[in-house]
Amino acid sequence: MRNAGRSVKIIAVLVGIVFAPTLLFSQDLGGPPKPAARVYSPLGGLSDADTQNSSQEILPDSRPLTGVQSGTLGSPELRHSYWVPGFEYGNFIRSSSAQNPAVSGWNSTSYVGGDLDLLQAWRHALLNLSYSGGGFMSTDDSVGNGHYHQVGLVQQFNWQRWQLSFIDQFAFLPETQFGFAAGSNLSIPGIGGTLGAPPTGLQSTYLPSQSIYSALGPRYSDAFVTEIGYRVSPRTSLTLAGSYGFLSFTEPGNIDTKDAIFSVGYDYAISRYDALGVLYRFSAYHFAGEPQAIGDHTVQLAYGRKITGRIALQLFGGPDIAQFRIPIGASTQRISGAGAANLTYTPAERTNLWAGYAHSVNGGSGVFTGAVSDQIQGGLNHQLTRLWHGGVHFGYSRNSTILQSSSVNSPHYSTWFTGGNLERSLGQHATFSLAYTAYLESSNQNISSVGSPYTSYTQHQITAEFRWHTRPFVIR
Repeated sequence: MRNAGRSVKIIAVLVGIVFAPTLLFSQDLGGPPKPAARVYSPLGGLSDADTQNSSQEILPDSRPLTGVQSGTLGSPELRHSYWVPGFEYGNFIRSSSAQNPAVSGWNSTSYVGGDLDLLQAWRHALLNLSYSGGGFMSTDDSVGNGHYHQVGLVQQFNWQRWQLSFIDQFAFLPETQFGFAAGSNLSIPGIGGTLGAPPTGLQSTYLPSQSIYSALGPRYSDAFVTEIGYRVSPRTSLTLAGSYGFLSFTEPGNIDTKDAIFSVGYDYAISRYDALGVLYRFSAYHFAGEPQAIGDHTVQLAYGRKITGRIALQLFGGPDIAQFRIPIGASTQRISGAGAANLTYTPAERTNLWAGYAHSVNGGSGVFTGAVSDQIQGGLNHQLTRLWHGGVHFGYSRNSTILQSSSVNSPHYSTWFTGGNLERSLGQHATFSLAYTAYLESSNQNISSVGSPYTSYTQHQITAEFRWHTRPFVIR
């Protein structure tokens, strides 16, 4: 009950943070609604809006290259503000226990909850809200029964030269978000599909890292970002962003982390489709109960290419300097490189491909007090028939402790997830999906969640999901 009260309070605060600016600016937002931006979700589910939006003009993506969000293929015009409630049920059938994944023993966990999406547009502002939450019940004693919540919020203000955005991504889940419910809409907040509010699109650098499976148990994670953009000229723009994030576990044995990130970027459009940029980012990481703290500086050159409805590409790379509050050996800093790449691509009318990669310093995923990681996630989605979609999904992350990163014996973890899924539309307002995912973890030391002598394990999961939503309720 104490955890439930805590999560409700956090969600209420986050909703207040996003709605407050709307009320403050309401005197400037009278008049007819401005067409709202919509973003294609590469692996989104089916909905009745697929047909409705097919004839709409696609608006170009306006996100800055050096901003906090990944690029998109564009956004179909939204003619009305609306909200949509829904219902979701999902079942995970796993080959082993969450607490001891190397020991075979099939179990089942059911998720039952509600969904809500809200898209509200004004003359100079846009609000997107997505929420999913409810309870879960498991035959795995190490998971038990509990509750879960996922929230995505984007409040954006647009003026002639200025753009102000408040973005928040929150979750309370019984396990890591890295690969959670992969291949199903349970992995995202809201109803999913093209009727659902666009995802926050935050790049992985601004999200608390959770890519080590050995950090077990329920956890709160949140990233709140404020971004300000200013168009200096038709070709150039400046972007400032600041974020605060945390990863907090409800069970002992894991390391709680907090991060604060500041970035400034400069974009220059060299053509209709291509842009160059320069980005500076500072990230500060603190760890509960630990004296160590890390300050990370990186300067990166950026390249972006956007062709509406076809491709969105971002590339980043440059030097990185991580400084330690407490010296490691005789060193107080680590000099290396950092980089990232984000791609969304539609090679054919019915096929979508997306992938994201990042090499960076992060908070350590609840296992390390700071880590150096390589992380990649992606997927391919294809419309097989009028009613069926199929896809594949994958993710990989390698984390090594930043405290001994120069040693060949430095502790490190490698984690994978990979699988495929099928989804079928059940009328205009419902979908059913099946997915299979394999989860793997290996390390150069004994995995604490499994015990000696295991240094690797593989876990199999079958996911069945049913999702239903009402028709959209038009606000205006």
